[in-house]
Amino acid sequence: MQAPAVLYRFAVPRDVASIRVVESEAAQRFVSVGLTGIAAARPMDAPFVLKKVRASEVIVAECGGECVGFVMFAMLRSRIYVEALDVVPQHAGRRIGAALLDEVDARARESGATRVELSTFRHVPWNAPYYRRLGFSELADDELDATLLRIRRLRIARGVDETKRVFMRREVKAAG
Repeated sequence: MQAPAVLYRFAVPRDVASIRVVESEAAQRFVSVGLTGIAAARPMDAPFVLKKVRASEVIVAECGGECVGFVMFAMLRSRIYVEALDVVPQHAGRRIGAALLDEVDARARESGATRVELSTFRHVPWNAPYYRRLGFSELADDELDATLLRIRRLRIARGVDETKRVFMRREVKAAG
């Protein structure tokens, strides 16, 4: 039996709880690579998620009427920064993450942005190696501007080990 089609759309306020569930379920994968702190972390605060939803900065992947993935992003000058991308493990491997990034590219084209950037774990298979396969390349430290350095400082202040992470970028794909 074929899996139901996946619908991609902007999140609406009723999606907030589902987004938080997807984040929690996706975080459980990190146990397998020794990053148990991520799996144990609380999901993003609901008021923050609602703020991002109302700003049209969250796109969800819906399958069979259920939220199975999302991408959260911030519109920056000439680029979009991907803040979070999660897909529930039972839907991994269906290119939902890649399609969510294609949706971000569409937003970028509409806004005139030319790049998509993100930060991710360097050696986690579904992080940097995955993004490399999708056309992202690593940024060297001297390529990080004030905004990306501020993002790094905020994560360090929250206890994140930045030595295990990398910033990545790809040019916005042309409309296909």
